[in-house]
Amino acid sequence: MRSHAPAAMTVLATFGLALVSAAAAPPNIVFILVDDLGYGDLGCTGAGDIRTPNIDRIAADGVRLTDFYANAPVCTPTRAGFMTGRWQQRLGIEFAFGYQVEQNVLVEGKWVPEPDIHALGLPLKARTVANHLKDLGYTTGAFGKWHLGFKEIYNPVHRGFDEYFGELLGHADYYRHTYYDGTAALREGLRTVKMDGRYFTDLVNERAARFIANSAEKPFFLYVPHLAVHAPFQPPDAPETPPVTKESMLRGSREIYKSMVERVDAGVGMIYAELERAGILGNTLIVFSSDNGGERWASNRPFFHHKATLWEGGIRVPCLMSWPGVLPKGKISSQAGITMDLTATFLTAAGGTLPTDLPFDGIDLIPRLTGAEPVIDRSFFWRINRTNRKMKAVRHGQYKYIDDGGTMDLLFDLESDPGERVNLYSRHPGISADLKAKLKAWEAEMDASDYDIQVR
Repeated sequence: MRSHAPAAMTVLATFGLALVSAAAAPPNIVFILVDDLGYGDLGCTGAGDIRTPNIDRIAADGVRLTDFYANAPVCTPTRAGFMTGRWQQRLGIEFAFGYQVEQNVLVEGKWVPEPDIHALGLPLKARTVANHLKDLGYTTGAFGKWHLGFKEIYNPVHRGFDEYFGELLGHADYYRHTYYDGTAALREGLRTVKMDGRYFTDLVNERAARFIANSAEKPFFLYVPHLAVHAPFQPPDAPETPPVTKESMLRGSREIYKSMVERVDAGVGMIYAELERAGILGNTLIVFSSDNGGERWASNRPFFHHKATLWEGGIRVPCLMSWPGVLPKGKISSQAGITMDLTATFLTAAGGTLPTDLPFDGIDLIPRLTGAEPVIDRSFFWRINRTNRKMKAVRHGQYKYIDDGGTMDLLFDLESDPGERVNLYSRHPGISADLKAKLKAWEAEMDASDYDIQVR
């Protein structure tokens, strides 16, 4: 027993420090969410051609999670999961708002198609992480891509944010700030603004840094959901780039993608500079992640496939977390996590109490990353349920089961086969049956939820 005492004391001391820090001075919280970033496109995850020294600093100063997932393989549902801390299926949201969406609304007990692609948003009954943090006295700001509702009633300033600047839709011309069909997407709060010629990532970086400079007197929550590196693939410092069209939106190159990632990294450097200038870096929790896997010009190595699939390349994403004095420096953690865990993590770090009326589906990750609580096996679920594409997946521990559109059953050992190349379904019938049962039960629970929109 004596031989374990020093380790136990270290764990208790670390956990105690976290509790004292949260109680004495609630931390500032910064969440940088990149769009469509490849798992292997950061220096700290193995990129050889993209320089990300500022993003890598988060990992060097804190923890890099190797087994972190997006709530969904596309934009909107992951953001809905983060905003609410719950499975997005509980609200009927499983795909991205936009021109590819299949959406229905419940009218007098019947599902009716909704033809207006801009009609729906994050249901107003849902409380957001920003609502919770404002209740705790936080100043809240969001700067970047919203993609949780285009109409004014869904605007971030009506969803718990004191400030908002950014574009409301799933994508926009980086220089003209319009959707591919010409719809004006850029907003300053509720006001439509024009800033033609200014690169959107630069605008987001500037506004995020300014928010810190103006908010350093009290705890703040800064949400920076970049549009980059989502299409259209337009490089920075090139305002002469032709206007984006539906036909040209997906054209690009690895070089353009590289320059887009590096401009995001420059913005992370600006955030660090403002935190240091204000003397508050030491009590700031910084988290960096992506809303789903990369596509086209991205690298998801060592994983297979990309965005809009439930292979690891579509849902395994980088996650870096730094909180000086609370989280260890330079740690690599295999604790499995998912985007909606960040909601519980932020609320708990801020000294809040997790809701009991609509319990979060995510967990507070801090105790697992400090060593105060052991790494645990968890079950995660995903579903694509569109007319032309159906796919389901569940991961528990090292094993992942995939139902690929009803065509075949697949089982992978992600510990020995992260690239999902060896199908073990027939070799482990017990594990396969257990995962299928877990998936069936989860689907039944989600489908029984009280929702009045279907976004697929």
